[in-house]
Amino acid sequence: MNIDNIPEAFSVTLRLKIITALVRSARTFQELREITQATQGNLSVQLTRLEEWGYLTSEKVIEKKKPRSTYTITEYGLQQFEAYVCLLQSVLQK
Repeated sequence: MNIDNIPEAFSVTLRLKIITALVRSARTFQELREITQATQGNLSVQLTRLEEWGYLTSEKVIEKKKPRSTYTITEYGLQQFEAYVCLLQSVLQK
């Protein structure tokens, strides 16, 4: 990865917040909403994009008659995030 081809996943602040939140552990939709302070609709759209691009996976279950979605970063998503962080570090060191 270089400065000329940063993936779209890192070009929107909300997407970057989502990926950062998932690095340490899986999170529910509600947890991500609290962390990012995003609206339900915007968060849903960005999660869908990240999932389509292979950065995360979702698991949807019914719990006490209510749907619950849990999101986990994929190996690909983690590798891309690490490459992005390395790129930023290299920019700072120059």
